[in-house]
Amino acid sequence: MTGRVVLISGAAGGLGRAVVAEFQNQGARVWGLLAPGEANPFPEDAPAVLRADLSSAEQAAGAVRAVVQAAGRLDALVHLVGGFAGGEPLHQTTEETWRRMMTLNLDTVFHIIRAALPPMLEARQGRILAIGARTAVEPAANLSAYNVSKAGLVALIRTVALEVKNAGVTANIVLPSVIDTPANRAANPNADYSRWVKPESIASLLAFLASDAASDINGAVIPIYGRV
Repeated sequence: MTGRVVLISGAAGGLGRAVVAEFQNQGARVWGLLAPGEANPFPEDAPAVLRADLSSAEQAAGAVRAVVQAAGRLDALVHLVGGFAGGEPLHQTTEETWRRMMTLNLDTVFHIIRAALPPMLEARQGRILAIGARTAVEPAANLSAYNVSKAGLVALIRTVALEVKNAGVTANIVLPSVIDTPANRAANPNADYSRWVKPESIASLLAFLASDAASDINGAVIPIYGRV
């Protein structure tokens, strides 16, 4: 991983910080992508920080362009941006909830992958990685918008994998269950956190998928459920 140029979206989150640390520990040159106005939890020079609203195609393209201009290439995109909303059956789900899930969980990844692919295809090498959710393949009741958006993300990554399979680029997606982050602990104060997936476990898996050793893995939908 030494010297690899990696763009990590959602870098400031509970999972994002673990992923940034893992890639930096393995010697990658990391750019952390934060939302506008989001607090920067990182030291001034590690990683380099960019800001973009990935619901905007222009801002997503600008973030990729900034990395390529600074580093000369983009070796891996690790997309962690996403959101959760729901709790009501379909007939009570609001238009606002539906649109929010499609924007956060589908539009953002469409914009950033579309921007990242051209420099990778030109270089004939690259890694596209995304974080989905278990409900993409095992839907839960009362989460229609969330389930559908995550299932769409799986379909998108598998489609990209088919399109790039002969171009030296791979695309894979990891599906966690509940991740042991401060936000999830706050939302579930009575849960048994020891059963949840550790961010560091996901980070290690993503780093492997971005490595040369994973060059034969493409279009994989990988569960990482802990003991939930």
